Order: sequence, then structure tokens, then C-alpha cells
Amino acid sequence: MLSSSSIGFLKRLLDAPAPSGFETAAARAWRAEAETFAEKVTVDVAGNSMAEVNGRGAVTIMLDGHIDEIGVIVQYIDDDGYIYIAPIGGWDPQVLVGQRIRFLGAKGDVLGVVGKKPIHLMKTEDREHSSKFSDLWVDIGARKRSEAEERLDVGDPGVIDSRSLDFPNGRLVSRSIDDRIGAFIVLEALRRYAERPGAARVVAAATTQEEIAWHGGGALVCAHCINPQIALVVDVTFATDHPNVEKKEIGEHKMGGGPIISRGALISPVVHTLLRETAKTHNIAHAVHAVGRDTSTNADAIHIAREGVATGLVSIPNRYMHSPNEMVDLADVDNAATLIAEFCRAVTEKTDLTAR
Repeated sequence: MLSSSSIGFLKRLLDAPAPSGFETAAARAWRAEAETFAEKVTVDVAGNSMAEVNGRGAVTIMLDGHIDEIGVIVQYIDDDGYIYIAPIGGWDPQVLVGQRIRFLGAKGDVLGVVGKKPIHLMKTEDREHSSKFSDLWVDIGARKRSEAEERLDVGDPGVIDSRSLDFPNGRLVSRSIDDRIGAFIVLEALRRYAERPGAARVVAAATTQEEIAWHGGGALVCAHCINPQIALVVDVTFATDHPNVEKKEIGEHKMGGGPIISRGALISPVVHTLLRETAKTHNIAHAVHAVGRDTSTNADAIHIAREGVATGLVSIPNRYMHSPNEMVDLADVDNAATLIAEFCRAVTEKTDLTAR
């Protein structure tokens, strides 16, 4: 079970504002927690944070969870002091309407509200159209451009101004579940592994820039640095236990049903099999997700790093992805951490990573 101190750390991690390219606040919190038990904690030029246990182990396992979240960036400030924003990562602009934004200004946080023409003033045809980023502005209470520029500058990032919430039945809600929950899980798994290390050197990594990572993001840099033989990527996937989801297209992933183990094109069959065997040995509830092509996660970059890395993907069912109120079940989080720690213990110097 997750301890109260671990849950407290998780909430601090979720609440830290850290959009892609600006992950410092969350990364500092992650490293501070890692330093309470890891043998070695480091950070690299790309902003990736790494924590290591059993540094002399025979096989190196990388545990990856990206620490960045989607956000916005100041694009333009007009003469009246209104802020116009562009997306960091993939947004549905509809979820921004009426929200509060917390900008990370050089002199401190700046709060703003997202503005849009009131429905009373819209023409009938405009009411039927979805909002675009260009239809929205952010009001920070400034009366003119010079006043706004005293507090914000072009290029300053921002996130939805919200805090994590406890829901009934062990559910947790946050704007940054994707994928702060993965960064938490890899560190929690490392903590549990450290209590009884196996033969492997295990390095947990909170990686950067995944939400904009068509170039591989921080994970590609980190994989070259760590040089693992095995990598487990931990991310979220779409929960399918809410209305209007077609299970025939994306499979069945229930919240509370356990972590999702991916199987498919770029997933190592050896790693997949060992994950499934570990889950069965320890009676860990889980499901399988079929992936015919790329995974849209850091696994896509890590598995081709250096001479190739035997890579697996473990996902947490997540409702309302890329919204201000993503939701997961803490039982799935706990089970994922246990699965990964036991997987690491199951790997030995004799583990053959080639499918023969």
C-alpha cells in the first residue's frame, strides 16, 4: 500500500507547475524525495533527473516516467495588457475556456483568467463553432501593455491553476496526471526495490519534454546517459470505463483493474513476457494493451537508443486525458510500483533479452 508520506509527496509533485521545457519545479521535488533513499541522484543538461540503486548491479534497468505536463506560453501582449497564448503540447482549446492560468513569471507567479466573448454577444452561427486558441485571451488585471510587461514577458510558460483532489474510492484528480504519475511510480518502484535489491542496477528517471517529443525528448538523452540493457516506460493510457468510448478501437482498460502491460511492434517480447509472469507470480491484477505501431510514449525513442534497448511499457488507466481534471485510481498506482519493483528483482545476469 502507498504510505501517507508517499501520497503526500505525490500531491506535491502533481501540484508543481512544470510544462514541457520548464520542468524545474517538479524535478526539484522529485530529486529531493529521491535523496531520502537512493544511492546517487543526478540531473543532466536536458533537465532529466535520475536516481540510482545498486550501482554495481550486473544488468542496468532504466525506469522512465516523464515529468512534464501540457501548458501554455505567452505569445503576445497587446496594448491593453491582454495576454495571448499558444499551446505547449496537445490541447483541446475548449477545456481552457473560463479557466484560471498560473504563469511562471521571472518575478514570481502571475495569475490570469481565460477570456472569451460572452455567449450573449455571439451571433447564432458563432455559438455552434468550437473555440480556437486565437479566440481566447488571458486577463491578468493589467490596464496597459507596459503594466503587463512588468510582470510577464513573451515566452513565459503557464499551467492551469488547480490543485490535486481526493475523490471517493481511492481516486485522485489532477491536471498533471499525464505523466507526473509515471514519474512518481518509477521512484516509488525504486524505493521498494531498494528495500531488497536484486542483481540489477536500477536507475529511475524523471524525463523531460515528452509532450513535445517528436524528436525523442529528454528520454532519448537520458537513455544514452544511463546506457540500459532494459527499460520500462511508465505512462498513462485511456481508461475505457466511461461513456462514449469505443473499446473495439482501443481495448478495455478499467480504472482499478490494475496496470496495463503493452504488447506489440516495438515492445520487447522478452520484457513483456517477464512482466506478465511477474504479475501472475505476485497476483497483481493487470490487463494487456495491443500496440500495432508506435506507442506515442517515450518507449518509441528509448527502444532504438544506442544499439537498442529491450523496452516494455506499463500504463495507468487515466480518465479525461489532457484536461484540467485527469483521474486515476491509486490502487493501480500501487500495483504498478509493486509490479515494477518485482520485475527488477526477477532480472539476473543470465536473463536473455534476445527473443530466440
